[in-house]
This record gives sequence, C-alpha cells and structure tokens, in this order.
Amino acid sequence: MALFHRLLFLLIGPLAMSLSLAFAPARAAQFYTEDLRIPMAEAGPQGLEAFLVRPAGPKRYPLALLSHGSPRSFADRATMNAHEYYGIALEYARRGFAALIVMRRGYGTSPGGRVDSVGGCANAAYLPASAIAVADLRAAIDAMARRADVTTTGMIAAGHSAGGLATVALTAQPPPGLVAAISFAGGRGSRDDDEDVCNEDGLVQAFASFGKTSRVPMLWVYATNDLYFGPDLARRLYAGFRAGGGSAKFVTAPPYGDDGHYLYSVAGRPQWTPYLDAFLRERGLGRDILSPPDPLPPPSHLSDAAKAEFARYLASTSPHKAFAVSPNGGYGWRSGRYTVDDAQRDSLAACMKWSPTCTLYAVDDQLAGGAQRTSTDQSSRAR
Repeated sequence: MALFHRLLFLLIGPLAMSLSLAFAPARAAQFYTEDLRIPMAEAGPQGLEAFLVRPAGPKRYPLALLSHGSPRSFADRATMNAHEYYGIALEYARRGFAALIVMRRGYGTSPGGRVDSVGGCANAAYLPASAIAVADLRAAIDAMARRADVTTTGMIAAGHSAGGLATVALTAQPPPGLVAAISFAGGRGSRDDDEDVCNEDGLVQAFASFGKTSRVPMLWVYATNDLYFGPDLARRLYAGFRAGGGSAKFVTAPPYGDDGHYLYSVAGRPQWTPYLDAFLRERGLGRDILSPPDPLPPPSHLSDAAKAEFARYLASTSPHKAFAVSPNGGYGWRSGRYTVDDAQRDSLAACMKWSPTCTLYAVDDQLAGGAQRTSTDQSSRAR
C-alpha cells in the first residue's frame, strides 16, 4: 500500500524553537514520511488520501490520528491535500507518535463528493454527517493496525473544526486502543464570520448525543476570537457534551491573530502546543520532545542572496520540495508539490530558466546525494 518512503530531517525555524522553553529536547531526530492510500470499499479502488509522519527509529509508534476541517466553500475541498498538515503532524511525531493525516471522503483526492453533506442550513443534520466521518477515521485506524511500524494501542486522535467534531464523534464509538482525544475549535456549519452557524441548536444536540456514550478523556480548545464558533456557542457545545456524561477539559485560549479559529496551525504552534503537552502529561502520555537536527549547509558557490533563498527553502514546511543549482551560481526551487518527482522536476525547470545545466542539491530536507526513495505509482500521482 505504501507508495514511497524517505528519511526526513526536521528543520524548525526560530519561531518554533520557542517550544524548547516548555520541554528540554532529548536529542536530534530523524523522521520518516510516507504517502498512502487507505483502503475503504466506500471510497472505491482509489481509497483515501493520507500522509504519515513518524520518528525514524525501528519500532512501533502509537498512532496519532489527525482530522482536518471543512472549508465553507465546497469547491475548495478539491484543492486540499494531506501535505498541508505536515507541520502540525511533525509536532505529534516529535512527541513520539506516528501521525497520520487522512483526507476524508470528498476532500483532496479522496473520492466521495458531497457524501458528508449536512443538508439544508436551517435543518442541518450533523449526526449523519459525523457518522460518515467516523467511518473514514475507522478505515484509517484499521489500515494502521496492520502495519509493523504503528500500533493502535495507546493511540490518540486530534482534529480541527469539522475534524474536531469528527474526533468527538469517534470518542462516542471508541475504537479499541483510543486513550485520549483533542478537539481544536470543534464544530461545523459555519457559513460566515460573527457566529453565523447553521442550525446551532442541532449542533449542540449532536454534541450532547456524543456525550451520552463518550468516556475517552478529551481536551477542547477554543480561542476567544474564533469567528467560526464563538465563546458563547463553544460553551453551549461543551455544556451539552458534559450534560450527557462526556469527559472533557475545556480551555479558553487567548485571542489569536485576526481569527482564533486558526490557532491550530503551523504559525500558532507556540500557543497551542503547551496545551497539548500539559494534556498529554496529565494522561501519562508525555514523552521527551525530539529536537531538530543541524540545518543543511547551503551550496558553497552561491552568492549571499542565493544562500538567503536557500534558507527560505529550508524554512518551508510544505512537502514535497527540492532545490536545484547550476555551476554558474544559478538556482531554482519549488515546494508544496504532490510527489517528490514533481518537486524535483519543477525545481530543475525553474533553475534551467537561468542556466542550461542544473543538478539537484536538496530534496525535501536532505542533500540530494543521500536521498533514499522509490518512485511513486499511479495512486500517488499529481492532480
């Protein structure tokens, strides 16, 4: 099922280095990544798009199942991909988990169309839509349980926005091995800013329904300036969930940026990772945080301006990426490509706009000469 693999050296920029204030890093680390298709009959032969990030050591790592949100515009679903959550997944991998980002049906390259639709706004039905999401998450768990490098014993689940709702729904029908879950800005149905949410009462009732059977310890985090699910609605959702017997710790986070709904992001890591770490420690799941290794050296023959551009390349947290150079000091790089092959091809093409002779210097976060990978097959093709 695996399409290609590589060892990835993690590079965290100066902003993320502030994370070391919370925990003393144990050691420099290497990380393994893999693009996957999750088998699921309802998703057809193509299966679900997924991306795995874990420490590189030869052992079984507990699963951290990560769930994405849902854009307000249906058209935006097709532009989503699992690589967007690479920086977030790395934070779980740094904490000793095998982090899996799975694109649910109808998102990214996962077939499904509008299968998780909540219907008309006035009567938005959140329970059936959540059941669809849970089925997708369970398919991912089943696939990971069959791997030699991942264990579902002691696994956690975490989600953002609609993915937070899906995570809460998963705890209401907990798979064996699920020991904790985290919901960042959990909810669904936001049509516009200023708390314009479809069928608010129905959303509250859905959370109350999940609370009747959910007993997995949970952490819920909402920023006070969340423009999707504001403080009043967040408290209503929590009250409904708790009234049914659900177990959750509620955190009201300070305002974040222009819209606190995006606290759970790569840029927001210094703000949300302390909540995550405190929760993991409380549950006995805290581990030494793996530290980033030394950065790659820049090509020695490049100008200072070109070396500054290489620093920008290293700081990019959007796989897949590559940096190409020419003997006369030319260069070109591209990031955020769907496959390693795409990144290499596009960076070489960018370099050759300035020079007829270019070679690869770096692929993702390792020197090209040391890259170990296999070519992708058709199920990992670029869109």
